[in-house]
Order: sequence, then structure tokens, then C-alpha cells
Amino acid sequence: MSYLNKKCLRTAVGALVGIANGLFGAGGGTILVPAMEKFFKVETHKAHATAIAVILPLSVVSAVIYMRGAPVDWRAVLYVSAGGAAGGYAGANWLNKLSAGWLHKIFGAFLVFAALRMLFGK
Repeated sequence: MSYLNKKCLRTAVGALVGIANGLFGAGGGTILVPAMEKFFKVETHKAHATAIAVILPLSVVSAVIYMRGAPVDWRAVLYVSAGGAAGGYAGANWLNKLSAGWLHKIFGAFLVFAALRMLFGK
């Protein structure tokens, strides 16, 4: 694949990730991690870490746009962000200790659980 085609594919994947993140408020990593592994041949751990770094600016942009149309529960933002920071710290440390196989299994189980909950749960 030529350099230009790689740049176009990466930009297209980025656009898809941005749409998912903006539309659903999350979910870009579920597209980005597998795309990075399959199309860009990025190692599993690096794909997960890179996805987190990519999602941050996308989330900031989406949040600013959301705030224009809907009120934000700032108390929830405070508490969830505190818990999220602690969880992010723990998760990032665990990421380095898990094998790629286990990382795939855990990620896949999380996606299946989320899909089932969205299809059949409330």
C-alpha cells in the first residue's frame, strides 16, 4: 500500500472513529483498536494505548458541541471523572501486564456484554 493510500485509510478510520464518538458519546475505541491491529499492523498493547490518546481530543470536541445543545450534569462529571482517573490509572498499569491474548479476550467480552445489554437490557 502506498504512503498516500495509508494516509487516506488512516484519515478515513479517524473520521469513522470521530463519528462514533460524537454520535454515541463513546465507542470510538471499539473501531480504532481493531482497525489499528488489522489495517495498520500495530501491536495490540500499542493499539489500545494509542486509541486512548486519540479518544481524548475527540471527546473534548464532542463535549463542547454537546454542551451547546444539552445541559451538563457537572456534579456527575466531577465524580465520574475522579473515578475514571483512578480506573484509567489502574487499567493502564494492567494493560502492561496482560498478554495480547488475554487483552483480546477481555476486550471481546466487554464488547459482547455491551452489545447484549444494548440489545436486550435497559
